[in-house]
Amino acid sequence: MILTIDTTVEPDILVSLNIKGKDVSKRVAAPRQQAEKLLPLIIELLESQKINIKQIKEIRVQNQGGNFTSLRIGILTANALAYALGIEVRPLQGNSVSNFKGGRAVRPEYQSEPNIGKKKGPAC
Repeated sequence: MILTIDTTVEPDILVSLNIKGKDVSKRVAAPRQQAEKLLPLIIELLESQKINIKQIKEIRVQNQGGNFTSLRIGILTANALAYALGIEVRPLQGNSVSNFKGGRAVRPEYQSEPNIGKKKGPAC
């Protein structure tokens, strides 16, 4: 069973399960709320299919596109779940992974440099 996470489809987040070749997915609007809504959405999807999280054998995550924060939230969640469950995590695009003792982690591929902390315009 494969869990896929995509937080780059603004303003939505999308999670899906591949169960014996069949995809079941859930989508929720989450403008600037990906961190608050992603795990509850995953739990809701698992419960709707009567699946225990320990039945997941692999996690795939969108690692390109979307805005900086959304991308980081999806990748961080996928990496943390995979590590906690002791399963494989893979990027949906490319091969941006880091290997470490005990596993591997997907790295984000940003479209541009982050502008966190940069001034947006003239001060009021």
